[in-house]
Amino acid sequence: MREDLLAWAATTVGPILEVHPLHDNQGPWRLITRNTSAVLRAPTLRVGPAMIATGATALQLAERHHLPAPRLLNVDLSGSHAGVSASLETDVPGTTTWPAATPETLQAAADALTRVHSIAMDPQEHLPFRPRPIAVDDFARDRRTGRMPTTPLLREADDLIRAHGRPAEPTVFLHGDVWPGNLLWSHNRLAALIDWKTAGLGAPGVDLSELRKQVAITFGPQALTNWPQDFPHTAYWDAVAALNTTTTLYSPQATTRRDTFLRDALNHLR
Repeated sequence: MREDLLAWAATTVGPILEVHPLHDNQGPWRLITRNTSAVLRAPTLRVGPAMIATGATALQLAERHHLPAPRLLNVDLSGSHAGVSASLETDVPGTTTWPAATPETLQAAADALTRVHSIAMDPQEHLPFRPRPIAVDDFARDRRTGRMPTTPLLREADDLIRAHGRPAEPTVFLHGDVWPGNLLWSHNRLAALIDWKTAGLGAPGVDLSELRKQVAITFGPQALTNWPQDFPHTAYWDAVAALNTTTTLYSPQATTRRDTFLRDALNHLR
């Protein structure tokens, strides 16, 4: 950890007693002080300055619209004071462990996203257009160009989505990476959406289908029987979300669940 980065953070939160990495041995980092804690973000091997800027800009917008998100405490995008591009945000208490994929928890998550998507706007600096979730990745393109192996199902889905074309929809504010690890729960209540580094503007289905995909992979596709309601072009966005995954996921069960989710989307698109 850079000393100048910690010194910059200390000007906002006071003397730092402990530093805990929140993602393997990399950032972001939880900073513990005598009276509080905060989350420090700075570039790592996977997170560049542009993502730091996007996350900070998204938190500023979230605060203006009273969205359930951490609050930005300080930001130095130029690195003139912190030594590198950096942001500092509140450390919202809670857990990313879902109680269960019940109708109540899915409704709470959908309601939070509805509030995010109520902000209609055009792409702007640090909040670009997002045609898919986690738009910094494009695994469908990687398979298409031979950089990653594919399967008949994934090839068929990619062909169908490209032939279908992206639906014409108004652009709204997006979180960009809605998975259980970015939804913070406290006392069975959704306390905050965290980690806004891939936020941007696009169709609501980008976020909603990413959440649906993650629920299907984590809890099984049958959990989606508790999904609160459909939204425009659900099947298209479900397929887009499923395609933006690696060919083989972290376990055989996860891959099978992803494929089942994708097949269901294709059945509704054909």
